[in-house]
Amino acid sequence: MADEVATKDSFSSQLTCKLDDVTEALPKDFNKARFVQNALALLNDTPALAKCSKAQLMGGLMKGAYLGLDFYSKECYLIPYGDKLNFQLDYKGAVKLAKKYSIRPIKSIYAQLVREGDTFTNGVKDGEPTINFEPMPFNGNKIIGAFAVCLYQDGGMIYDVMSLDDLENTRKHSKMSNSTPWKDFTGEMYKKTVLHRLCKMIEIEFENPNQQKEYVDDMAISREEVEVPNPFENVEDAEVVEVVDGTNE
Repeated sequence: MADEVATKDSFSSQLTCKLDDVTEALPKDFNKARFVQNALALLNDTPALAKCSKAQLMGGLMKGAYLGLDFYSKECYLIPYGDKLNFQLDYKGAVKLAKKYSIRPIKSIYAQLVREGDTFTNGVKDGEPTINFEPMPFNGNKIIGAFAVCLYQDGGMIYDVMSLDDLENTRKHSKMSNSTPWKDFTGEMYKKTVLHRLCKMIEIEFENPNQQKEYVDDMAISREEVEVPNPFENVEDAEVVEVVDGTNE
């Protein structure tokens, strides 16, 4: 037990020193103490990470630190895959970064499912993108698509739309296509897919080059190329996904 505590203290000290060394590359509002505390909680609660080397863990955690994201709050993940440790941005992290660093201030971002019987149209009116969605109350019909919307504070908006074929094509090319989230929470995974894609369309400007590099590197790789922890393992997580910025189905 004493050795285990010493090991944790040692890692905590090394991570703190590493963060101190790169202070200028971290977000201005970065909370080092909280990040280290949550990083240790993540390692304690994720046995699979114990198989990774200290260098892998330190490197993965620093990617999240540069972006100012919280692993323990599931804004990003460290996923062991083979002999590698993959850093992956979650949709919550993508939304957080978009709202924080968007060149155009963002009011809200949300995603919705479109089912048979709903009224959905999108297009361009007077040179501006438009979208109209009138869901049928308590509609449990077949899902035919999904869309995500970003509303800017200046009144403008952008959106992305994916048909059922588009969504299933994304699922088909995912190594976790038969995992619990896709099988049991398909609709939520559809919303996450289109919302994550929308975030790639938002023009953002980071505080420093390190943040830009980590963000671009992650966006170049689909966040679902490897199996991620079940994001709907409890009711609270499912509710967080279903309601984005106060907008629900």
